[in-house]
Amino acid sequence: MEAIWPDQPAFGFGIDSLNPHAPRGIEAVGGQTKREIRDQIVQTCPQVPGVYGMLSRKGDLIYVGKSKSLRSRLLSYFADSNKDEKGGRIIENTRAIQWETQPSDFAALVREQQLIRRFSPRWNVQGVPKRQRPVYLCLGRVPAPYFFLAAKPPQDCVGVEGPFYGAKRMQRAIDALNKVFRLRDCSQQQVFHFAEQLQLFDLDHRPGCLRLELNTCLGPCAAACTGDAYQTQVNAAQSFLEGFNDEPIVALQDQMENASANQQYELAGRAYETLASVKYVHRKLAMLAKARRDYTFIYPVPGYDGCHTWYLIHGGELAAVAAAPKNAEQYARMKPTLEHWKAITANSIDRGHGAYPHTLNLVATWFRKNRAERQRTFLPEQAGRKYRAVLKKVG
Repeated sequence: MEAIWPDQPAFGFGIDSLNPHAPRGIEAVGGQTKREIRDQIVQTCPQVPGVYGMLSRKGDLIYVGKSKSLRSRLLSYFADSNKDEKGGRIIENTRAIQWETQPSDFAALVREQQLIRRFSPRWNVQGVPKRQRPVYLCLGRVPAPYFFLAAKPPQDCVGVEGPFYGAKRMQRAIDALNKVFRLRDCSQQQVFHFAEQLQLFDLDHRPGCLRLELNTCLGPCAAACTGDAYQTQVNAAQSFLEGFNDEPIVALQDQMENASANQQYELAGRAYETLASVKYVHRKLAMLAKARRDYTFIYPVPGYDGCHTWYLIHGGELAAVAAAPKNAEQYARMKPTLEHWKAITANSIDRGHGAYPHTLNLVATWFRKNRAERQRTFLPEQAGRKYRAVLKKVG
């Protein structure tokens, strides 16, 4: 590596907060040509799950990925068929590759998300065709909450869900949602006046836009509604965000059908595009709502190297992780942890929003694609019975 970078950039991915086992080692290969790098991968990279990182000529981490089989995945970047694709462009900018094995495909997926959030490699989040920057759908900002998009949602929101992809599609969706629920969409610089607010002088508050006249906003800037009336609409919007309200879809469907019946085909076409955007949001919100409602359990994941892991999923999110006990002594030491996990999951109303809220989409998507994995899960109070069953199989 000295021949590539005389100043020796630091290798490694850093601490893995969701690894309950011994720290995983890091390996790296490098060279001045693609052939040099490829030959070293063939010689040293194992066929096991893990994460990998591509480093540029300057030693910057430019891309992070994961795979069930590290060697197969890394060698695919050098295939002639991949030359003009994203992988080919990444490898053209790469002078070294580092990797870290993981005990399972699920562990690699979790680690990959962690690393992308930590380092934001440029080829993961920008400049890559067919890959879109994630955005979050937020409902918030006092004193009159409304829907907006954010790359990193603020802490004081009424509700946040995501990530979603396709900024243009999502912008159409939030424009429609604010109109359907009659929420404002103006900036925080706008002065708001609710109808019940007392004032010394009888002032005529003018709306900041035409939406009040078009009946697509309650007009909190012009004292056209009370705070309670506006809050009622916010509550309805929050119900949509939680996956329980299809009012926007019904309203847009009616708008599209009416426009078509009146031969207003341009208006019908715009309504169709907006409806498709809102349906995408609603489908994903419904999926996430199901995860929050139904996904509370321990997910036991075997490791190819004996590093078996128990993941606590609560409200669809990763809540905690522990090394799976391998004998009676280890199980006895884990009992206080299991009691704590029971306490975490005891409240059925508190659905997630813990230390790793960003894992909700990862968990929901994983179990949607791997439905059979649900059969292996169990509740914390069932851990003893499940553990004894595993011992019997081993015996």
